[in-house]
Amino acid sequence: MTYENRIWQWLAHMVYLLLTIACVAPFILLLVSSFTDETEIMRNGYSFFPKVFSTAAYEYLLSGSSSIFRAYGITLFVTIVGTTAGLLIAALLAYPLSRADYPARKALAFFVFFTILFNGGLVPTYLVYTQLFDLKNTLAGLIVPGLLTNGFYVLLLQTFFRTSVPLAVIESASIDGAGEFRIFWSIVLRLSTPVLATVGLLQTLSYWNDWMNGTIYLTDVKLYGIQNLLNRILSDAQFIANSNFGSEIINIAAAPLETVKMAIAVIGIIPILVAYPFFQKYFVKGISIGAVKG
Repeated sequence: MTYENRIWQWLAHMVYLLLTIACVAPFILLLVSSFTDETEIMRNGYSFFPKVFSTAAYEYLLSGSSSIFRAYGITLFVTIVGTTAGLLIAALLAYPLSRADYPARKALAFFVFFTILFNGGLVPTYLVYTQLFDLKNTLAGLIVPGLLTNGFYVLLLQTFFRTSVPLAVIESASIDGAGEFRIFWSIVLRLSTPVLATVGLLQTLSYWNDWMNGTIYLTDVKLYGIQNLLNRILSDAQFIANSNFGSEIINIAAAPLETVKMAIAVIGIIPILVAYPFFQKYFVKGISIGAVKG
């Protein structure tokens, strides 16, 4: 390696190091701030090296620990079921789109692409799910609306199936007597692990971070997922902190509002940070193969 190449290599390493620090630093600040004393933040602002540490924010959030754990369980259930069902539906829809010999391929592709550009709007969607399907105040109201709302996943899968699953393998299996479902389950899905992991991660993020469906379709607090519960806790803390109805309320308003915001973000993001490394090795490959080839 020449001297000039080494210089460029070191420069590239420095650039990537700076980018890494820029990405990691906000999360470190978030984590440190969640353990900082509220008065310290109000006095000196956010800092990587606060003078006073405190767990008051987490104590405030865990004061109703049973609700937190129940909300975690609900979100975990919704995420697992929604991701599994959504991935299966998207794959079943994408596979015929990837087959040039499917007669209704163009018409079906048009409907998928149409849903990317347009939707029916909030009011018609709400009426359909609450009056026609009766999903109000049910866990299905957190799962079903997210199953068929992203045609991008379908197009990503069908592009991968079309470009990365050898047609010769499918034809050989068909000659050997395998039916379409056998080919799909035993061959296509087994060869599509990268893109399935990629779409699965995207859907997992979507379900885990979803709070809109809970806001729209749920009025029963016992069915709240973690995002809706944390949002409710934050709203209650803000209401109490801004109340001026008497000395008793003002004393209660000592809730660590700023640090609670940080703790809420930490509690909401930790499971995703734990799960992401298991998907990372497939993520770039699935995106690049599924989106670049055409």
